Amino acid sequence: MNVVSAFIYDSNENILIVKNRKGDSFYWGLPGGAVEGEETLEQAVIREVKEETGYNIAVGGLHSVREMLFEERGHHALIITFYARVIDGEININDPDNDIIEVRWAHSEAVKELMPSLFEMLKMNCDKENIQAFYAFEGIR
Repeated sequence: MNVVSAFIYDSNENILIVKNRKGDSFYWGLPGGAVEGEETLEQAVIREVKEETGYNIAVGGLHSVREMLFEERGHHALIITFYARVIDGEININDPDNDIIEVRWAHSEAVKELMPSLFEMLKMNCDKENIQAFYAFEGIR
């Protein structure tokens, strides 16, 4: 399974994040989701961001490739995160899976509080201009 996400900053250094519903629980993350059918990774991240946030984006460089193994479900996931920028649109959730319940721009300190482990895994605490694209194995779950 391939999953894409977008790391998007605004002109005030805020990061675009989404609140996801998973069963009866909720968690914050970057906008993104599964690659479908014959989509390229770029097409998938553009579609997912539009569905989850309402924004049209331009995809920039590669931020990271992360890998996870889900033993119980027998899934092997690659999570490819791209840098992107908003080119137009406004916040408007149109997620066909109804998994997104909130979209917001948040400063890095708020992002660190809302999603501390993802903040560290994605090296969001680093200077975004100087971070090198990276690969990380995130374990077996």
